Amino acid sequence: MKVTSYPLPRAEEFSFTAENLEKAQGYIARYPEGRQASAVLWLLYLAQEQSGNWLPPAAIEYVAKLLEMAPIRVYEVASFYSMFNQRPSGRHLIQVCRTTPCWLRGSDEIVAACLEAAGTSRLGEISADGLFEVKEVECLGACCNAPMFQVNDREYYEDLTPEKAAEIIAALREGRAPPEGSQNGRLSSEPEGGFTTLTDVPAQPTEEEAAVAAKLAALPADATQEQKADTVGTRPPSLGAPRDGSADDLKQIRGIGPVNEASLNALGIYHYDQIAAWNRAEVRWVGTYLGFPGRVEREDWSGQAKALATGQGG
Repeated sequence: MKVTSYPLPRAEEFSFTAENLEKAQGYIARYPEGRQASAVLWLLYLAQEQSGNWLPPAAIEYVAKLLEMAPIRVYEVASFYSMFNQRPSGRHLIQVCRTTPCWLRGSDEIVAACLEAAGTSRLGEISADGLFEVKEVECLGACCNAPMFQVNDREYYEDLTPEKAAEIIAALREGRAPPEGSQNGRLSSEPEGGFTTLTDVPAQPTEEEAAVAAKLAALPADATQEQKADTVGTRPPSLGAPRDGSADDLKQIRGIGPVNEASLNALGIYHYDQIAAWNRAEVRWVGTYLGFPGRVEREDWSGQAKALATGQGG
């Protein structure tokens, strides 16, 4: 008779805290009935974080039990993805990217500097104080700002030099939070020598724009365009029918085609002077209703309409 060497389940040795259990149930609820296993990555992340940056077997089997999955299926997931650690790691897991862009920009030197600063002699070794472990990983998605490393699951440090790498590790050892992102002052992924094209940095949203975005984000997912428009603006005055039975050709306004013209007519907007009279709240309402926030302002429909109404457009 074949005897399996697979150990007995140890799920009883691990359980989520009340806070993490609530988070886990929220993740599971995102998926339809019968598809709860799709939440396995989320729950493994929670379990790893709770366990001190690694996944003990008991945590893996607890997730399997919670999702009604065979434990081996969860082990397969945990062993496939390099971001899951199946053995204890240092409090600060230094993951140095070694894919081609980072390697060409000196990732070997970054690894050497990290090992020395961490007080370890080889990759995968935990420092004597338990604070650090250095490992090499594949692409972390910051190729433009190579070389780089990631600490644990969240912190990215880019445009590294061996000296900068050592400084970051020294700060972590002292309990300080070193500034994340580019270490040479680079903004986003701009060229090191400065912009050569697209030299205007996009303007940040104004307080008014941010407030509008927040209002829209608070609406339910099934909100209609009219409900969205009512939330951020004011519906403009309308007419029951075109004056004298003849509507203006709104397609003369750049940005208004046959579809938008029909939509405006359905709202009781038939004439240039109506559009010319819109205020900011009404412009925002129309743009949101039509599904093109900002377009009415950007293309200056009101200005174009005023010129057409006074015989200056065309």
